[in-house]
Amino acid sequence: MNLDESREWLDSHINLARMVADSRTVPPTLDRVRKLTELLGDPQDQYPVLHLTGTNGKTTTARMLTALLVAKGLSVGTLTSPYLERLNEEMAWNGEPISDGAFVELLEVLAAIEPVLGPELRPNYFELLTAGAYRWFADVAVDAAVAEVGLGGRWDATNVATARVAVVTNVELDHVEYLGPTRESIAAEKAGIVKEGSHLVLGDPDPAMRAIFELANPATLWQAYGDFGCDVNELAHGGRLLTLRTPGATYDDVYLPLHGAHQGANAACALAAAQAFFGEPLNEDVVQEAFASVTSPGRMEVVGRRPLTLIDGAHNPAGARAAAATLAEEFSAVHGRVIVVGMMRQRDPDEMLRALDATQAKLVVATQPDSPRAMPAAEVADAARALGIDAVAMPSVTAAVDYAVDAADAEDLVFVTGSLYVVGEARTRLRARE
Repeated sequence: MNLDESREWLDSHINLARMVADSRTVPPTLDRVRKLTELLGDPQDQYPVLHLTGTNGKTTTARMLTALLVAKGLSVGTLTSPYLERLNEEMAWNGEPISDGAFVELLEVLAAIEPVLGPELRPNYFELLTAGAYRWFADVAVDAAVAEVGLGGRWDATNVATARVAVVTNVELDHVEYLGPTRESIAAEKAGIVKEGSHLVLGDPDPAMRAIFELANPATLWQAYGDFGCDVNELAHGGRLLTLRTPGATYDDVYLPLHGAHQGANAACALAAAQAFFGEPLNEDVVQEAFASVTSPGRMEVVGRRPLTLIDGAHNPAGARAAAATLAEEFSAVHGRVIVVGMMRQRDPDEMLRALDATQAKLVVATQPDSPRAMPAAEVADAARALGIDAVAMPSVTAAVDYAVDAADAEDLVFVTGSLYVVGEARTRLRARE
C-alpha cells in the first residue's frame, strides 16, 4: 500500500471519535484489542509503560513526561490523540512522529493480521492505531512508552498495557454520555488504568477523588498539593517560571515555555511521574533541560503576529475557563479580542462561551469541526448573540480563520478555540498565511 491506500483502509474502520452519537450502545470490551496485540506478540509487554488519563492536560503532560525521560537518556515512544494536522503525530519516537514509510509498513502488518480476527472481533480505528503504536515501539526497541488514554480509562484500547506508572491529571465533567454523569463516576472509569503494582500520580487534589482511586489498590499513591505540586507559578517571557516539588526534592526557577498557569500543574504531574518511574528524584540539570525543550502544539500556541493569533484546544468548560484565565493574565494588553470557536453537539454553547469569557470579545466567528458530531456554526453564533456578542457563522474553518484575521485590527488578539478538529485545521491555515 501507499500512504493514501493505507489511510483509506484505516478509515474504513469505525472511528468512535467521529461517529454520530445515537441510541445504539456497544458494550465496552478490550477483547478485540487484546486479541490483536496477542497476534502482534503482545508488544506492550516488552517495555515499561507510563499511562496517562485525565479530563484535561493529558497530551501536554505526556509531552513533558517524554521530555524528562529523553533528557535522562532513554529511548521513548509516545502515543497521544487526537492529532492536529497529520495522523503520524499520534505516535512518536523521542518526540519525532513516525515517518510515512514506517507508518505504511505498520498498517500493512495490521491489514495482514486483521482477517485472522474474524468479523466478530474486527477492531475499530483507535484499536488499530493503539496496537500499531505498541508494535512500532517494540520494533524500535524503546526503553519506555508514554501512552495517553483516548477516552476514560478502564475500557480504552490503551489499557491493554500494564502501567508501571499511572497518571491522572485531573477529573472534571466531560464525555458524560460515555463515562457517567458525575465526577465520581468519571473517576471510577479513569481508575481502571491502575493495575497491581502501579505507582499512581493523582493530579486532582480533591480528597474525595483520592478515596476512589485508593480502591484500585495502587502500590503507591502521590496526590497533588500534599505529596507533590507546583509551589511557585509566575509569569515569564514566553512562558512560566515554576518551583516544582516532588517527594524528596524541590526544583526552583524551572522555565517552561508554555502559556497558562494551568501548565504548572501539568509539569508537577509529569515530574512526579518521572520520579516514580526511576524510583529517585531527577537531577536538576535534567529537569531544567527537559522542561525548557517542551512544546505543545495547539495548546495556547502563538501562530501569528499583528494581529496576535493564538490557538487552544479548549474543548470542554474546564479547559475553556483555563483558557480565559490565561488570556486575562498574559494577553490583557491587546486592543480587542476576536474569537473563532467551534464545538461538538454534546456541548452547551452558552456554557462554553461564558467559560471562555466571550462577552469580552468584540466579535465571535462561529464555525464547526469536520465531524458528523459537530454543532452547526449557526447554533454557536445564535448563542453568542443571545449573550449580547456580535457574531457571524462560517461553516468552513478556513473561511472562519480568514474572516477573523481580516476583521481584526493589527493590535487585536485572534483566539481560535474549541474542538481540536477546529484547532488543527486552523493551525494549518494560519501557518500557511504566515
